[in-house]
Amino acid sequence: MDMPLPSREPSRDLGQEAYARIRAAIRDGTLAPGLRLTETDLAARFGVSRTPVRQAIARLESEGLLTHEARRGLTVTRPDHAQVVELYVMREVLEGAAARLAAQHASPTEIGAMAELIASEPAHFDDAQALAATNQRLHGLLYLAAHNRYLLRSLEQLGATMALLPTLLTVGGRAQQAHAEHQAILAALQARDGEAAETAARAHAQAAQRHRLAWLVRTVGVPYAAPGGG
Repeated sequence: MDMPLPSREPSRDLGQEAYARIRAAIRDGTLAPGLRLTETDLAARFGVSRTPVRQAIARLESEGLLTHEARRGLTVTRPDHAQVVELYVMREVLEGAAARLAAQHASPTEIGAMAELIASEPAHFDDAQALAATNQRLHGLLYLAAHNRYLLRSLEQLGATMALLPTLLTVGGRAQQAHAEHQAILAALQARDGEAAETAARAHAQAAQRHRLAWLVRTVGVPYAAPGGG
């Protein structure tokens, strides 16, 4: 009589697990932009061996979340001016498409949930962490409401890279401006007007880009090669 084979747990993909955990730590700011990293430190931090960490690093480098800097080695990417511009260009395109599709496909429940989040924003105008969390949930709902898995995948990747940038929602009155822009998007969704929804979402991304670039000029300055005069 054959003896039954012992049951085996499904093997874990340790490389995928390490990738997901490091990516989440970058997204929530635990691993901040500019932070120097090593395979050994990451393996110890996340309790895995260096091999899956090495696999995760290669993937995160290909996605632009980790960078090898001269004389510093591996670091969490610090987006420069050109990268910020490129990110916001893609945000405008993708979020515009998401808003147009959401106007067509979002359920009343999804639109209602977005309306509740927008209505809650004024209570958090002075709380950067709470406002950022509400903003992330709102945009996440908009992406889901588009009901397009391929667009969602692109937006998730963009969101991971955007997370390298600190929130500026409580700087310079941006919270109030963003709230008004969210209301415009919501009104278009409620009217099921895809063109108006895309226009409002693109305007929102453009305003965020202007605010971000103004902040960069104040904090980092302009390139030395920038021409003088008018």
